[in-house]
Amino acid sequence: MKKLSILILTICSIIAFGQKISDYKYVSIPEKFQTFKNSFDLENFLANALKGKKYVILQDDKLKWPSEAMGNSCSIINADVINDKTMLRNRVILQFKDCNGKTILESKGNSTIKEFEEGFQDALKQALVVVPISNPVAIVAQKEAETPVNNNVSSTVAVSAESTASKYSNGKVDLQKVQIDNSQFILVKPNSSLPFATFKSTTKADVFRVKLETGDSTIGYFENGNIVIEIPQKNGEYAKEVFAGK
Repeated sequence: MKKLSILILTICSIIAFGQKISDYKYVSIPEKFQTFKNSFDLENFLANALKGKKYVILQDDKLKWPSEAMGNSCSIINADVINDKTMLRNRVILQFKDCNGKTILESKGNSTIKEFEEGFQDALKQALVVVPISNPVAIVAQKEAETPVNNNVSSTVAVSAESTASKYSNGKVDLQKVQIDNSQFILVKPNSSLPFATFKSTTKADVFRVKLETGDSTIGYFENGNIVIEIPQKNGEYAKEVFAGK
């Protein structure tokens, strides 16, 4: 319940760009995050969380990097965690930048846990909720001048989970609905940093494209106040899974 309350109090903000973080396979994490005097093992915490999302973590020793990564620095995304602490909360900003230094994704997380190590790690866990599973595509090196126009920064959307979160359950799994912006929301388990399902709007009202934590793509929709997901089955059919509001 405590973890669920912390999730509800979390404020996440995302900056969206043309390139998606899920397009990348390799993530470079520095030996130490520079804005922390004591980073409370956040480097390893981030590495383990991203491995769980199917990213390949690169350490500082480039001699140990895969040849694919060594031969194309633009196939690597660079991660950083910035200390954004206030007097009352442990807060972090999670950033991912491409080979030209352009920010691909930025997510904020905060925690009400007062202890520094546990609090900062919990804040980073909240920031990681919006990071999708790796689904890499081929990325070629681009010069600064060749950066596409559609890489311009979109509006920053700050989402207060306290006012936009609600609970749903299918009787077996309890989920938290967190509204990311006007066109997308996620369903997440209270103690997980990986979304159970990510919903993106379609041209039809109340019907969404859905990406499941398994990597499967399907559709979902609202029906009588409930959230319905059509879950893919091994035989190629779909099963209707209803998550009722609590």
